[in-house]
Amino acid sequence: MSTDKVIIVSGDGHAEPPKEVWKDYLEAEYHEHLPWAYEDSDNFVQMLAHMSHLTERPDLLEVIDQDGAYTSEGWRGAIGDVDRRIVEMDREGIAAEMVYWGDTRVLHPFSPPFRAVPQELKAAGSRIYDRWAADVFGGALDRFYLVGDPGAGVDIDAMVAELDWTAAKGFRGAFIPMMFARSDIPPLYDPYYDPFWARCVELGIFVVCHAGYGGEDNAFAKIIADAMAKMEAAGRTDLLDQLNNHTEDFFHRALEPTQALWQMMLGGVFDRFPDLRFLLTEVRGDWIPSILAHVDGVFDRSRDKVAAKRRPSEYWRTNCLQSLSFVHRCEVGMRHEIGLENIVFGRDYPHPEGTWPNTGDWLRDAFVGVPENELRLILGENAIRMLHLDRDALRAIAERVGPSVDDILGPGPEIDPRMLESWDLRSGYLKPIEHADSHAIDELLRADPGLAAAAG
Repeated sequence: MSTDKVIIVSGDGHAEPPKEVWKDYLEAEYHEHLPWAYEDSDNFVQMLAHMSHLTERPDLLEVIDQDGAYTSEGWRGAIGDVDRRIVEMDREGIAAEMVYWGDTRVLHPFSPPFRAVPQELKAAGSRIYDRWAADVFGGALDRFYLVGDPGAGVDIDAMVAELDWTAAKGFRGAFIPMMFARSDIPPLYDPYYDPFWARCVELGIFVVCHAGYGGEDNAFAKIIADAMAKMEAAGRTDLLDQLNNHTEDFFHRALEPTQALWQMMLGGVFDRFPDLRFLLTEVRGDWIPSILAHVDGVFDRSRDKVAAKRRPSEYWRTNCLQSLSFVHRCEVGMRHEIGLENIVFGRDYPHPEGTWPNTGDWLRDAFVGVPENELRLILGENAIRMLHLDRDALRAIAERVGPSVDDILGPGPEIDPRMLESWDLRSGYLKPIEHADSHAIDELLRADPGLAAAAG
């Protein structure tokens, strides 16, 4: 065993501008829409307040919050307190983390969980986030890999223009287009997007597909309302447990994000842009082998009907990464099936299903028996290699704040069973292996205008 420090790069972290600053970053012609946007945010926060099982189980709080990180509002790093966020990163040994929009404490500006929102306003809301994030995190880009949302632009020219703006501000990643479902632009494999992919490659920007991708306007609120009704009917009180353990196809398990992946694979995007890097995050990793096997079969049967030149599993190895956000035991056990060099760890700070404030214990339990070289790959080296991160700079940070190999893989006290209970309630940590529904994949393929012929 080694006392050398481990570089940890988290592939999943979140932030959102407080609604009080939206006006400062929003173009004046959209200010008239702020009152209903504020109201939607308040409704969103009230709805998601039910997601913390700690409100129902204060006995668990004393177990998971022994350092006082939660009760002293360590989550404020998600709404602009960068110093506190870095304190929490240092405490958990995180050298750097990717930052996406989305938090339970404020709604993303002009996003549509409660109403249909015109694309022009969605794009304006994402510009609020991009400009706020540039101001707030711009002085610490060695610790934060910002991911912007240029794909929210109303058309390809607007997308490329916003991509250029974010890259100039030091952003390292970009959400792919159609985070919210659209019918006014083509599917992702269409040459319409080639200027966007080409510019990402030129700028060294990796592209991201996060859980919730492809959702319809109003869909999220309906899912939450349905889950709460079923929870109450069954006599349960923990919404997070309901969503993780008693609700089918909640947003972080649904197929839409992986649909984006196979659209780009079968549609030839990675052939046209072999240096494009794609990060899939907050989607269960245990689904990936069954998804790849199924779309490999589609390719093998229909090579003359798709643009792809290689099997999807080959693009997975050369172009793709999966962030195992709030990593499950079974995902670590499947690391070779998923792809040892294609997975990274994500702590999903500060979301209630994430590993914060227990990342050290979580890693120690999840990675029991994993060889040191494999641990290093998953926790940092894969991200460094695939996304061309500055390893020397990250090594220097890890030497100061990172855990040693012994801290994670060495002997230590047993994890309190109540801690495991908390992790399972909030993330499904102990769930058994799941496989993607092949029939559901085929339904999506047959509904896809460019891939229907290949689906048969």
